[in-house]
Amino acid sequence: MSKPHKTLTMVNAPKAWGDVLAERQRQITAEGWSRDHDDEHTDGELAAAGATYALAAANCVVELPYSKTWPWQNIWWKPTTPRRDLVKSAALIIAEIERLDRLEGGAEPVTGVQF
Repeated sequence: MSKPHKTLTMVNAPKAWGDVLAERQRQITAEGWSRDHDDEHTDGELAAAGATYALAAANCVVELPYSKTWPWQNIWWKPTTPRRDLVKSAALIIAEIERLDRLEGGAEPVTGVQF
């Protein structure tokens, strides 16, 4: 029998937290990047993509050098503003952490947590 989903509540959380969680949800629902899809990226691609967006936000990545860290086709590289790039970065890093947790059997959602 599967365990029921647990509840996570954000109380007085910073806007950034909500934006990152909303972006992660958008990646899943709008882009279709499901857990199964994420689990196929076993060579650190999600972390590398997150790092690349963070570097872009810090103005460390320009037109061409991003190709050294960006793990996917150029069509998927969509930098915008520094803040938006950091939100994307954090969401991708969360996706990688979730993937690693699933590998180790620690993917159970938290319960009764309030921030």
